[in-house]
Amino acid sequence: MANSFVRFTQTGSTTNYPLGFTYRSQADISVTLNGIATSAFTWNAAGTEIIFNTAPAVDTAIQITRATSQDSKLVDYAEGSVLTEGDLDTDSTQAFFMSQESIDKANDVIGVDASNFQWTAGNLRITNVADPVNAQDVATKNYLETVWLSPSNKADLTTVAGINTEISNVSGKTTEITTVSTDIANVNTVATNINNVNTVATDIAKVIKVADDLNEAISEVETVANDLNEATSEIDTVANSIANVDLVGQNDANVTKVANIDANVTKVANIDGNVTKVANIDTNVTKVANIDSDVTTVATNDANVTKVAVIDSDVTTVANNDGNVTIVANANTNVGLVGGSITNVDTVATNLTNVNAFSQTYLGAFGTAPTQTGTGAALANGMLYFDTTSDILKVYAIASGWQAAGSSVNGTADRFQFTVSSASATLTGNDVNGNNLAYDANFIDVFLNGVKMRNGSDVTVTSGSSLVFANTLQIGDIVDAIAYGTFAVANLNASNISSGTLSTGRGGTGLSTLGAAGQAIVVNSAGNALEYANASSAEVYGFNLSDTNSDGILDSLTVTTTNGGVDSINSATYSAFDDVLYAATGFTWSLDANGHLIATV
Repeated sequence: MANSFVRFTQTGSTTNYPLGFTYRSQADISVTLNGIATSAFTWNAAGTEIIFNTAPAVDTAIQITRATSQDSKLVDYAEGSVLTEGDLDTDSTQAFFMSQESIDKANDVIGVDASNFQWTAGNLRITNVADPVNAQDVATKNYLETVWLSPSNKADLTTVAGINTEISNVSGKTTEITTVSTDIANVNTVATNINNVNTVATDIAKVIKVADDLNEAISEVETVANDLNEATSEIDTVANSIANVDLVGQNDANVTKVANIDANVTKVANIDGNVTKVANIDTNVTKVANIDSDVTTVATNDANVTKVAVIDSDVTTVANNDGNVTIVANANTNVGLVGGSITNVDTVATNLTNVNAFSQTYLGAFGTAPTQTGTGAALANGMLYFDTTSDILKVYAIASGWQAAGSSVNGTADRFQFTVSSASATLTGNDVNGNNLAYDANFIDVFLNGVKMRNGSDVTVTSGSSLVFANTLQIGDIVDAIAYGTFAVANLNASNISSGTLSTGRGGTGLSTLGAAGQAIVVNSAGNALEYANASSAEVYGFNLSDTNSDGILDSLTVTTTNGGVDSINSATYSAFDDVLYAATGFTWSLDANGHLIATV
């Protein structure tokens, strides 16, 4: 390890590099990048690192070196002067640093390897070396690649190395190579005609057959050759009509059939005019031939065919509606069902107008409200559809759109409770008990954490399926809602009540007649039926408010009694009262300190 310099190779984007050795002055420190001095750096506060202004490029060789002054002594001793510790240290440091730097330079060169006494470069490359001149000069990489061994030589060596096995094989075939060399003229002839050789090789089986034929006593090849030498060659004749020969060859089975029915062929020849007609419709004849079994079936049912012929116009009509016939055939099960319920079908047909009218009134079941009828007509007052989302039948009004046909509440009231799980201003869907929120618009009371909300300002309750709060709900809020059932009471004229009974619900009888003037409906003494009775009791005739202290405020209540039946009403009227509770001629009412009502006689 050197004591006066450090070396680095940039591998990334490092800017800070440590010295790793001591120095006397920063002026003694030099920095090189790829051997070129640079001053584009600063020092850290401790003076132990240099910091490059810009990180050197990757693979840059960085060297930081200390070079102590060797030109002059830093301390000059004078005779009789005082020797101080600082002067001695400075002089000693200069000598010490200079010796370190000298040793580092001596070690940083090629030296002798102590293990074999040969020159060693310490496993480093030797650069800037000239090409060799004399026999014992060291050869450089450039000399080997461009002078001693040219690029083409290297390419040839690479090629040879790639066919090393083939070279070995060739060296073992020297005899055969010599033989080929002797017959090189024949080899060249084969090479010139290599296409023909390849053709013969492809058809070698045929070549063998020809050779075998030529060895026969009567050779077909020779026979053909002799025919071709004739003035009129049969082979040439056949060749000129080869298309017809191919047709016959492809239909040899049919040719055989024709040969077996030569008598019929003669007959056909005698009716060649008809044959020509058939030839002109050969496509249809082929179609018939392909369905010969069906033709036989038709022939067996010729009587039915005759019947069909008589109604050919109807058959044509059915043919023109073959698509509908196919649909009916595919739905034969449904056709059977309709046939079994033909009475109902006739009934519907008779009332088709009403059926169509109903189909335009009840539009069916939908997840979202329809905007027109199934036929595309505009919506009209009174139309109905079943809302599958809320399970409610809804009716349409042009003025107000779709609305519930009845109350959304089953009974008098529904109760819902929600625990808010996320900050939102709207609640809808199922509550904590799994009940789906549904109510009649505005007929619902909403409570937030026990405090009643005002409809229309604190909460909007017009949709029938959601609660929309004016302010955002917070997680953990408890919302209770009570939805009330709504219904309309029909207008009823009391004069229309002329019969029927009204029961107490205790098993007794009810009222079946009308009461007299001034009577009321009361429970009878048995407690099991209702009956008519006088509206007032025996002792009380009337009540009267009076101003006892003339301050303009009615502050006293006076009760006027019957006075034994002789004061304000006659004895007959008195006797008609149901009961007599007091015999006093009069009394007054007052409140005691406890708020009790006191009657004073």
